[in-house]
Amino acid sequence: MRSATGPRRTVPTQLAALAAGVTEATVRKWASRGKLTRYGRPGRAEYDLDELRSLVVDGRRKTVE
Repeated sequence: MRSATGPRRTVPTQLAALAAGVTEATVRKWASRGKLTRYGRPGRAEYDLDELRSLVVDGRRKTVE
C-alpha cells in the first residue's frame, strides 16, 4: 500500500506497537489474523504506519459506538 503522499512508511514491530499503544504481541496477532499487512524479511517484520493508523482509528470508533 502506498500513501497519497509517497512511498510506504514502515516501522519494526516494536515501534508499531508503541505508535498504536498496544503490545508487540497484539501487532503480531493483527498481522496473523489478516487485519494488518506484514512487510519485511523473515525475522524482521515491518508494518505500514498509515495502515496501522487506520486500523487503530477504526477499532476505537467501534468501541465508542
